[in-house]
Amino acid sequence: MKKIAILQSNYIPWKGYFDMINMVDEFVLYDDMQYTKRDWRNRNLIKTQHGIMWLTIPVVTKGRFEQKIRETEIVSSKWCMEHWNALQMNYAKATCFNIYKTRIFELYKRCEDEKYLSRINYLFLTEICDILNITTKITYSSDYTLYDGKTEKLVGICKQTDAYEYISGPAAKDYIHPQMFADAGIKLTYMDYSGYSEYPQLYGEFVHGVSILDMLFNLGEQTTYFMKSFH
Repeated sequence: MKKIAILQSNYIPWKGYFDMINMVDEFVLYDDMQYTKRDWRNRNLIKTQHGIMWLTIPVVTKGRFEQKIRETEIVSSKWCMEHWNALQMNYAKATCFNIYKTRIFELYKRCEDEKYLSRINYLFLTEICDILNITTKITYSSDYTLYDGKTEKLVGICKQTDAYEYISGPAAKDYIHPQMFADAGIKLTYMDYSGYSEYPQLYGEFVHGVSILDMLFNLGEQTTYFMKSFH
């Protein structure tokens, strides 16, 4: 019996995403869901001296209105060095940038050979989990049988993973039917993203909702002291 979470993959997500991974025994990437434009699937925020900035992976969307996240393809590999150069330009003076720069650069070089967004997100997630010493098993929803119905899909994955508890993102309250989890004997809890402490950050006013790379470059090994699941 174990605790699981099921969430769409994001590109270099923020600290809350990694806290959720660290809080469970298995984290299922819900990449059988429909790809959504202008979302966190293929982009995230960093801080610059001119304010926050989007790093966006260009993906093929024309004529593919119902494509799944795992089916979403990259336009070209040019984004890899563009994103790396943006990180280098804006974080070179961060206290711990030099600790991770080679590892992150090599990760971007690996991504130049990748065709699918889901695979790129997986590479970043697993690499950053390794940096943070998060050992949670990460799987794909396509590893399991998916049933009809939004809540039915989630409960079905929980049953197949032998889960006793499911941790959901708070936004899912809009569509989840709690009774289905209760009927299946699965405890349903919601992630609480409030109450994070501020940390030393470059470029003026503090911003919580940026990529976790901001924490790593500014804090290094102190990153986990400013996260919830490590205490």
